[in-house]
Parts: sequence; structure tokens; C-alpha cells
Amino acid sequence: MTVGSRRLLLFLAGAIAICGGMYVVFSAIDTLRTLDLVEAERNTWQRSAEVLRALDLKEGNTVADVGCGAGYFTLKVSTVVGSPGRVLAVDLRRLSLTFLWIRTLARSPHNVHVIVGEDDDPHLPPDSVDAVLIANTYHEFRNPRAMMAHILSALHSGGRLVVLDRGPGPAVDGHEVTVETVAKELDHGGFAILDREDPFIRRSGDDPWWLLVSQKP
Repeated sequence: MTVGSRRLLLFLAGAIAICGGMYVVFSAIDTLRTLDLVEAERNTWQRSAEVLRALDLKEGNTVADVGCGAGYFTLKVSTVVGSPGRVLAVDLRRLSLTFLWIRTLARSPHNVHVIVGEDDDPHLPPDSVDAVLIANTYHEFRNPRAMMAHILSALHSGGRLVVLDRGPGPAVDGHEVTVETVAKELDHGGFAILDREDPFIRRSGDDPWWLLVSQKP
């Protein structure tokens, strides 16, 4: 191979790498814009302010958002607990956590800490959090008993657990669980049930959402 051929191959390889990198960057930017649009629409029906009130948050609290996704509730909790507080954002999906990390960099909340969890373990340190939120995720747990045992261990005494999820309804897509089922599992797991609202959210064409508030004795 001549020197000229090598240079041409190197140039082509560099050009391909640059184009690939640009595609990844533009795709990420497009995804972030889509997230903003989706969350703006979600704000119109999710009743996020009521969910945050149910957590009974104070500035300086440490809160775990288990099943945080790209951070819809994480970023809201981050604002409430402020710079003295911490938000432990837990998810199994590394891609979702990557987008959350990018969003925290863009918005500068330095109190968000990303944690890669497992099916049966959120990897929360014992006796480390004041409140835990599980939003639209409980129905995905393969081993809810193990998850709840870890979460109970992670909570301070008196700390709150708020579960927000969907019950059976018109969507019938397998992504639902009844509030009665979860309340029974939490009761057996050592939590004290404080309040429930069922339905909490009703939307046309969607399963009804419920809200369950419990506490570590």
C-alpha cells in the first residue's frame, strides 16, 4: 500500500468517525428535546405537586427515586431538597441514567447521584434516606419482597415511601398492579400504611393511577 493510499484510508476513517460522532450528538439532542416536550405534557395531568407533598420533603433531605428513568421526578425533588439535600436516582437502564446525567449537567443540580440498580436491589445504603418514591415502576418489580426489604433498610425510622402506579383499566397492557396488592405487600414487609388515593389520576384511554403513602415505623 502506498503512502497516498494510507493517508486516504486514514482520512476516510476519520471522516466516518466524525460523522458517527455527530450523529450520536444530534440524536442525543433530539432525545433531550423530546423529553422536555413529553414532560411538559405530563405536567398537565401527573399531579406531581401532590406527589411531592405526599413525600413530606424538607430542604436538606436525602430522597431516593427508584425507577427514576430520565428524571421526571428526580429533577423536581432536587429543587425541593435544595443544595444541602441529595437525590439518589436509581434505575436498571443505563441509557435512561445517561440522559438524566446529561440533564443534570445542563441544569446544574449538583445534588443528584445516579445509581445503577438491580432487579432485586436498588443499592441504597442502610439507614440513609428520608423518603423513597417509586413512580410507575412497582409493577415492573420481579421480586417486590426483596426490593421492599432493601428499601425498608435504607429508610430512616419515620421515613416515607410513596408508591404511584397504575391499576387495571382500559389500556390492558400488563403495566398495572392493584393498590390492594401493593398495600398488602408493604404491610407484610413492615411498612405502616398512612394514606391511599384510588383513583389518583383518571385519563381517557389510560389505566387509572393510584397513590399509596406508607412509613417506616
